[in-house]
Amino acid sequence: MEPMLTTALAFLGACVLIAAAPGPSTMLIIRQSLHSRRAGFLTVLGNETGVLTWGVVAALGLTALLAASRTAYDVMRIGGAVVLVWYGVQTLRAARRGEARPSAADDEAAVVPRSGWKIYRSGLLLNLANPKAAVFAMSFLPQFVPAGAPKLPVITALAAFQALFEVGYYGMYVWFVGRMKRVISRAGVRRRLEQVSGGVLVLLGIRMAVES
Repeated sequence: MEPMLTTALAFLGACVLIAAAPGPSTMLIIRQSLHSRRAGFLTVLGNETGVLTWGVVAALGLTALLAASRTAYDVMRIGGAVVLVWYGVQTLRAARRGEARPSAADDEAAVVPRSGWKIYRSGLLLNLANPKAAVFAMSFLPQFVPAGAPKLPVITALAAFQALFEVGYYGMYVWFVGRMKRVISRAGVRRRLEQVSGGVLVLLGIRMAVES
């Protein structure tokens, strides 16, 4: 019982460190949360579906193929970079359109609600397009499988726990942005935040494209 408790606490601590490290998913969640809590939470759910998916794939041993194939890894890396840059450019364009509108009222009126599926899909796609998420799942999750335990159910359970934990963790980001809505809803403030988040997404995409 004690070794299992130690392993569980170690895994929880690792999940905290992973979630706390800023990355593309964090930026996308913040960017979507600038529009509404609903958009933020749906993005979180999409991202965590990707986390769970990579966990199952890692449990099946398929991510080892990605790690072993340089071509497959590079294709995913370039694809992920394109997705990041696309989201970043879209965010910057939205901020620029906001600058062209004369008032905050016009800015608010111009926000067109996106379908829940598209918002959810954005979080899922960004996670699945990140080869590091796949390789990380393969190298990270198996470390916490007890000796002699069946890998498929245990790794799947660990991935599910990580996803649930991150739903709560990133949910705090969404909640915080929502609490700041009165300030963020001002056209100028939201526009600046969109510019920052869009710029960071573009830079992350470029870094992903050029790194080996």
